[in-house]
Amino acid sequence: MHLSESLKKAYTDEHLSAREAQRQAEYIAWGPVIFEASRLMVKWGILELLRDSDNGLTRQEVVEKTHLSDYAVKCLLEASLSIGTVLVDPETDRFTISKTGWFLLNDPATRVNIDFNHDVNYEGWFHLEESLKDGKPEGLKHFGPWPTIYEGLSSLPPQVQKSWFGFDHFYSDSSFPEALKIVFDEHHVRTLYDVGGNTGKWALRCVDYSSEARVTVLDLPQQIAMMQANVKGKKGADRISGYGIDLLDEQQAFPKMAEGPDAIWMSQFLDCFSMPQIISILRRAREAMTANTRIYIMETLWDRQKYEPATLCLTLTSLYFTALANGNSKMYNTGDMEHCIHAAGLEIETIHDHLGQGHSIIVANKK
Repeated sequence: MHLSESLKKAYTDEHLSAREAQRQAEYIAWGPVIFEASRLMVKWGILELLRDSDNGLTRQEVVEKTHLSDYAVKCLLEASLSIGTVLVDPETDRFTISKTGWFLLNDPATRVNIDFNHDVNYEGWFHLEESLKDGKPEGLKHFGPWPTIYEGLSSLPPQVQKSWFGFDHFYSDSSFPEALKIVFDEHHVRTLYDVGGNTGKWALRCVDYSSEARVTVLDLPQQIAMMQANVKGKKGADRISGYGIDLLDEQQAFPKMAEGPDAIWMSQFLDCFSMPQIISILRRAREAMTANTRIYIMETLWDRQKYEPATLCLTLTSLYFTALANGNSKMYNTGDMEHCIHAAGLEIETIHDHLGQGHSIIVANKK
């Protein structure tokens, strides 16, 4: 198994004492309420008040500033002491924010993850067991009758949509500046398929970056409609077109061009499918390629992460795919993706690591 250096240190030896391991076990047992209490400490501004105070605040001062009941504030502050997001001075009874609390409040990735898990996933996690056994997203049922979350994205409640797209875009957007250089500066790309292009954010970045670029977004018909509405009137929108396709239908082929496309782009896309489905998609992509076409696969491969907390987020995101997205995909590692690429008749040209929030770009071509 491939593991980055930080993961080798974290995942191959025991680092905790028996007492620390016991506490970690209890942390897991009480995980749901730890999450909700911490989320409310952020939502109700208590952590922000503690961060911005010079010498901390007493419980009564928190009550006065938040207009919450003394009971509510007392419960949350005491729980947060045990959780580790606040500290207390036993001489003055003044509470201050801890390092963990600071990251909970200020780290953009953590804030995005909180919203994603509360608004999109929380109720669905209850059905993780059935989802793992059935290979279906049983936790999606409380949102609607769709077989996967992708058919229902345009129909999800507004706050759920906001948190879903916020999660999706946060991780991909941070990698776009470096990715554009890899795609357009290393090779003279003029025509590009954006597979699973979603709202067209990458397509807009492409036509803005290169005045020659023409992008065709391949996605479900309802997603193409959302994309077209989103790009309308924006710079370069006349060089963006849409192609409706159900990529789960193995009979639906990629569009073919006489002299291209120069590039096929798949960003945070293949993790939405099982490995047999990925192989099918890559085989159909191969049929649309010329000898000069390259496929760019941008994924957050969990085994290539520079820092271990990123791997924690990614391996747990796999269970979102299980319970809510589609029931059979995950955040893959390098070996998984290499297997799919080779099985589709492609070969890996190079891998670019550590883009943005931990992305890698695998560049593949025809054998």
